[in-house]
Amino acid sequence: MLQVGLRVDVDTYRGTRLGVPVLVDLFDRFDIRASFFMTVGPDNMGRHLWRLLKPQFLLKMLRSNAASLYGWDILLRGTFWPGPKIGARLADVVRLPQRAGHEVGLHAWDHHSWQIHIDHYSPEQMREQLRKGFDALSEILGAAPRCSAAAGWRCNQQALLLKELFHFHYNSDCRGTDLFRPVVDGHTLTPQIPVTLPTYDEVIGGNGISDANYNDYILGQFKPDRLNVYTIHAEVEGVARRELFEKLLKQARERNIAFVPLGELLNQHTAATLPGATLRKQALPGREGWLAWQGEAA
Repeated sequence: MLQVGLRVDVDTYRGTRLGVPVLVDLFDRFDIRASFFMTVGPDNMGRHLWRLLKPQFLLKMLRSNAASLYGWDILLRGTFWPGPKIGARLADVVRLPQRAGHEVGLHAWDHHSWQIHIDHYSPEQMREQLRKGFDALSEILGAAPRCSAAAGWRCNQQALLLKELFHFHYNSDCRGTDLFRPVVDGHTLTPQIPVTLPTYDEVIGGNGISDANYNDYILGQFKPDRLNVYTIHAEVEGVARRELFEKLLKQARERNIAFVPLGELLNQHTAATLPGATLRKQALPGREGWLAWQGEAA
């Protein structure tokens, strides 16, 4: 049995309202447990439209047919008026994964703000973003979330240090190859579970990959004897491509692939024995800007 850590990023109001219930029901039918990372503050994702001025972001939007994939309500949300606060309006939906036995962690307070402004946050501003998200999700769930995943895989040393204040069991803030513990200023921090596999929007429309062959492509990336962590998005696999994703789950079952929460991967190791490594910034084909990556051993 090949184990794959399954991470669900919930970035938007639409993804929460429409995608989360679909995925919870789908996972129940396939007897799958996953890790849901929730955005609970204002949905201002429409402000990403200003990034169309950047050629790489424009090409991604065209390649993935973003209007069809995400919907115009996401693409315009918060552009001309403040976006709705997801957790305040959809608390019952945010609780659904927890009630169904899934792992639930913090993704962001304001996904757009974190993804775009992380390099310019002061320590106080960053702490406020984390604290607002942590407190709101804790109130909704009735307990403090035990894990987190930085929005857009945007994480830096300041964020790593501030996350220590919240005593997460693990974080999933970067791309990489193996479980590790980041080392910052000589301090070994909370374990990281990096994402090792590409997402739908990163590869679709390029190198001959289409909906017709995407499932075979991505399942072919799952390899034994290595860490396999796969991210889906509630807005995509839970809404626009839900039928394609259901077929993927059927194909995975036929191939003896088992999806598990990320925390289950960590439970197979003793945290103190995980190797230390740095965190670095690196570009990724299919995405605009930098992402956090597992760096050199430390």
